[in-house]
Amino acid sequence: MTRQPEGPDRYDGCGRSSAEVSIERKVYSVTEIVSLVRELLETGIGDVCVEGEISNLRLPSSGHMYFTLKDASSQLRVAMFRFRRKELSFQPADGLLVRVWGRVTMYEKQGECQLVAEGMEQGGKGALQAQFEALKKKLQAEGLFDGARKKPLPVLPATVGIVTSPTGAAIRDMLKILSSERLRIVIVPVRVQGDGAAAEIAGAVRMLNEWREADVIIVGRGGGSIEDLWPFNEEAVARAIAGSAIPVISAVGHEVDVTISDLVADVRAATPSVAAEMIVGAREARRMETAEMGARMARLVEQDVLRLRNRLISAAASPVFSRPAHLVQTYSQTIDHLQGNMRRCVLKVSGEMRARLENGAVMIFRAARLSRQRAAERAGRAAIRLRMLNPMAVLQRGYSLTTDEKGRVITSSDGLLPGRRVKTLLAKGSFESEVKEVHGDEKERVPGG
Repeated sequence: MTRQPEGPDRYDGCGRSSAEVSIERKVYSVTEIVSLVRELLETGIGDVCVEGEISNLRLPSSGHMYFTLKDASSQLRVAMFRFRRKELSFQPADGLLVRVWGRVTMYEKQGECQLVAEGMEQGGKGALQAQFEALKKKLQAEGLFDGARKKPLPVLPATVGIVTSPTGAAIRDMLKILSSERLRIVIVPVRVQGDGAAAEIAGAVRMLNEWREADVIIVGRGGGSIEDLWPFNEEAVARAIAGSAIPVISAVGHEVDVTISDLVADVRAATPSVAAEMIVGAREARRMETAEMGARMARLVEQDVLRLRNRLISAAASPVFSRPAHLVQTYSQTIDHLQGNMRRCVLKVSGEMRARLENGAVMIFRAARLSRQRAAERAGRAAIRLRMLNPMAVLQRGYSLTTDEKGRVITSSDGLLPGRRVKTLLAKGSFESEVKEVHGDEKERVPGG
């Protein structure tokens, strides 16, 4: 073991040995080194054109634009100032593949290399953006974004399930807002970025559905780059949310961040805090509505009570209650009067009916007698006509009726021959005879002639 020499001059402040003290070296400050690196970058590289995918885009109120330009293995910070940003012909977004030209420099305050952009043009869609569009198109074709399949939020939820990181700012913001209400809050802790996060988020949503006690589910996290938010663009998470029987609020990132989870969920909230305010606001609105309905019912009941009170006062002042005996006497007298009128009316009506019945009986008797007389006259005339039409009446006047052997009446001499037998009917009796001669209208017919 070598013994180290003692003494305060063994090493100086820069770690040099006493043998090296004689060789003087320049000591730089941090600012000097960073400035030197910036100068080397600006003079040694100068203006360049870099192609990559936009990530972690930020648009502060100053109007400048900051983002990370990345490829499969590296990333570079980019700053584009307001006057250059106004010249762009498109709206940059996370996931876009772009070509940026500018100068490479050093951001001295943070000691980071960056590209100060002078211009930018679209170079197509980045890999993540292309995946996003492909999954969005697929799920939209299946109808998972349709408003008709989305469920309304419960009016007065009692239990809220939250799927998020247990340590992020998002859960603190939500709990702060939800604590103002008497709610049961169930937190299912999951990773919200990195490998395996999508499987944990989808499993948590399915677990809350199997548990069946949550009235609404919030799935979300705070802001971040497109890579940080990517688990919420995974198909497994989208299908778990779409298949949830419990209404789901998607609250991922900031208002400008739109994920597949936002499109599939029943309701999209711009931020986790907004999601919590939706639940609290709905309960507050229903509480105010209930209070207003209660006040309206109270006013209606008060009006009904006042109306009934006035009716009771009026009833108490009426004669029914103030002078009941007088009212009974008045009604008794009225009843007696009505009974007398009724008896007189009955007698009058019965007398009129009796007179009408007697007159009717007389008229019926007269009509019957007249009808019998007329019937007898008609019968007499008919008998006279019958006697006149009776052949026997003709015989009574001296006429006779002659028939042949077959009983046919002979009305003409035509067809009669001498020797034929005929029968003659008289008014009293009859006789048979034999034809001796036949005479026509103009001449005699002689037998054999």
